[in-house]
Amino acid sequence: MAGGPSSWGPSPAAVTALVALVGLGLAGYIVGPPLYWHVAEALGRSPGACPACACDCDALPLLSLPEDCGKQFKEVSSRASGEETEKSFTELLIEELKQREEEATQAQQQADVKLLEAKKLASQYQKEADKCSSGMDTCEEAREKSADSLLDQKKLTALWEERARELGWKPGNGKSHGNQ
Repeated sequence: MAGGPSSWGPSPAAVTALVALVGLGLAGYIVGPPLYWHVAEALGRSPGACPACACDCDALPLLSLPEDCGKQFKEVSSRASGEETEKSFTELLIEELKQREEEATQAQQQADVKLLEAKKLASQYQKEADKCSSGMDTCEEAREKSADSLLDQKKLTALWEERARELGWKPGNGKSHGNQ
């Protein structure tokens, strides 16, 4: 069976013919359009082409068309004058600048509003921080007072304990009030 015709798949001749047909189609697709235009030019037929324009482009204003090319197209010929084109171009630029100025003004207003909100929020946080700081100061003062009071109480206790020992009292010798 090796080397003999197989019943599976297309025959090698059919594959070769298909590849050759695809190759010819691809070559025609690539070479066809340029070849058509060269033949059309040689025969003097150039469909849809504008006749050659003889103009001095440096002397014409920006965005203007040569007059002989513009005459073929009605839409272009109505705007063929360079002055009108420059006017409309200038007007478009002015409109665009006004629009951008308006957008910038709106963006500035939004930024101002957000800045004001941020200032208000910062002020609130500052007030809360001041309250907290004041509360901490009050707590610190109270702690210092209680520490001083505790020290005074310890001194007073030591004094009374010393007097009690002078009168014969010994630690652990006293009776608690709950046992009486």
